[in-house]
Amino acid sequence: MSERFVRNGEIEIAVYEQGNPDGETIILVHGWPDTHHLWEGVVPFLTDRFHVVSYDTRGHGRTTNPDSYRDFELSALASDFFAVADAVSPDRPVHVLAHDWGSISVWEAVCEPAAEERIASFTSASGPNLDHVGKWMKRRLSRPTPKNVWQPVSQLLSSGYTFLFMTPALPKALFGLGNESHWKTFLKVTEGTDSDRIFLADTLKQDLVNGLRIYRANIVQRIFNSRERETKVPVQLIVDTKDVAIRPAGYDDESRWTDRLWRRDVNAGHWVPFSHPQVLAQATIELIDALSGKEPTRELRRARVRKAERRHFDDQLLVITGGGSGIGRETALAFAREGAEVVLSDVNLASAKETATLIAELGGVAHAYQLDVSDEDAVQAHADHVAEKHGVPDILINNAGIGQAGGFFDTPAATFRKVIDINLFGVINGSRSFGAKMVERGLGGQIVNLSSMAAFGAQQGFSPYATSKSAVFMFSDCLRSELASANIGVSTICPGIVHTNITNTTEFSGVSSDEQAKKQAKFDRLYAKRGYTPDKVADCIVDAVKTNKSIVPVTPEAHLSYHFSRLAPALVRFGAANSNLIK
Repeated sequence: MSERFVRNGEIEIAVYEQGNPDGETIILVHGWPDTHHLWEGVVPFLTDRFHVVSYDTRGHGRTTNPDSYRDFELSALASDFFAVADAVSPDRPVHVLAHDWGSISVWEAVCEPAAEERIASFTSASGPNLDHVGKWMKRRLSRPTPKNVWQPVSQLLSSGYTFLFMTPALPKALFGLGNESHWKTFLKVTEGTDSDRIFLADTLKQDLVNGLRIYRANIVQRIFNSRERETKVPVQLIVDTKDVAIRPAGYDDESRWTDRLWRRDVNAGHWVPFSHPQVLAQATIELIDALSGKEPTRELRRARVRKAERRHFDDQLLVITGGGSGIGRETALAFAREGAEVVLSDVNLASAKETATLIAELGGVAHAYQLDVSDEDAVQAHADHVAEKHGVPDILINNAGIGQAGGFFDTPAATFRKVIDINLFGVINGSRSFGAKMVERGLGGQIVNLSSMAAFGAQQGFSPYATSKSAVFMFSDCLRSELASANIGVSTICPGIVHTNITNTTEFSGVSSDEQAKKQAKFDRLYAKRGYTPDKVADCIVDAVKTNKSIVPVTPEAHLSYHFSRLAPALVRFGAANSNLIK
């Protein structure tokens, strides 16, 4: 990394360059109280391809510290940005990734006349346009519904600390006592960021104090005297859903100010360059690629803010196992109707291809694969292939399963193990292989696991099946708690008596093949008479994903069993001991 200084009037700006000198230029702009060191986790994802430029904004790091707070007005900060851009890329427009006050100051720049001639794209993290926020607040309050009033009020409450920062003496005295250890502890406590991912300058103590003047110079003037500020620069918003200072609702009107807008909500706190550096870098690259003419990624297409109507799952990727028939097939079709691209697998490739054909006839996109979910290595290989060829799924549905019935002592150990391997470990294998990729991506998602009404209470003649489905139920509860911090929901679907082809393939232990065929036909007739079809289960699964429902008993008998097993568990056990449904 090379250092040089760029002059803008009386300000000497410390500028740092690295990466590919022949590549497109990306300028990284930090906020308070950071310096160019903020980007140390992000830069490694950019340097192979791009000419990467970062700089210390005025009052921070090695850049000049002006005397007056008025020298920190956004117009001055925007002027510094243009000076750096002209110096490092005089002949080509630059791309920008900015954070916090760096983002706020670049918003000022992109709204200047002809800014699109110097700025090719702007990815904004944790920093809104203050004029837009002011307009958003006034627009909401002019139509005083409870929601419209609460949103601006909650933003003012979240930003209450800024009024303290604008006072001349107290914050200076307070932050003058701070040091690197204190700041890292603060970020660890408030955002959960590990210390080794936080990059600070040795000038932090004075930066904490010097940078405070940016609040006094801009907050009141821009929020309460907001201007009409539009831009022709393509803008991508990285909205931190856990940001305690800037509420996500404050970005809701941005489409009024630019026609080319993308928005990605990330499950992160304010200092996303520390917590999610790869997410920031990848989002920036995807926008640059799309603007250069490449096919937009699914994530970028989904992030595009459009005024036209969109189906709920447009530009989302669904992965489903056991998609060749029954609940799996109907669920794949239901999601495809609402816009999802579907990757479906089944142990029977021909049936999987039939489902893919049905989706194609609907005008959807589907990809069929053969997969034995009990084979851990095969599932991992499938997940790797899907991620490389189609992308990381937004929704994973672990649906594949088999039926089994018969007395425990009539059921061979191998049969018991097979049921557990498919019904339980199939869910575990899928969740592990695909779930890890969803967590790494950092954009949240939904995992749906198929359990059963059999998970709620003991039944004679179904010990392997009920055990497997009960284990899926508890596994899903555990997984839900672990993935909550990654913004990945987990839904447990518990159907009751649903007419699918599982009744025709259920293995009955301890009987002859002829007797098994008779029992299969008997239960198939009974389930058919019940009249609850797989498409109804599929509708429940779609609704569960839309609303992030945790536990979903599907049929009326499943609801009764679920609640009864909790209200009167002893009675359920008594009933199981005195009835045998398979005889």
